[in-house]
Amino acid sequence: MADKKTVRVTQVGSPIGRTSDQRATLIGLGLNKLHRTSELEDTPAVRGMIRKVQHLVQVED
Repeated sequence: MADKKTVRVTQVGSPIGRTSDQRATLIGLGLNKLHRTSELEDTPAVRGMIRKVQHLVQVED
């Protein structure tokens, strides 16, 4: 199990004017500035967080 699937998430939208829970979700994903990229383990919880802010991020498998 050394090969864990990961997903690369890049923030492309600004959290200005968004709800506080969407801002918190971006921080939970390790994103807090435009064009910052975070590489996360591909789990259902992470996928749910990505879906919540899908209009603010770009996903690469």
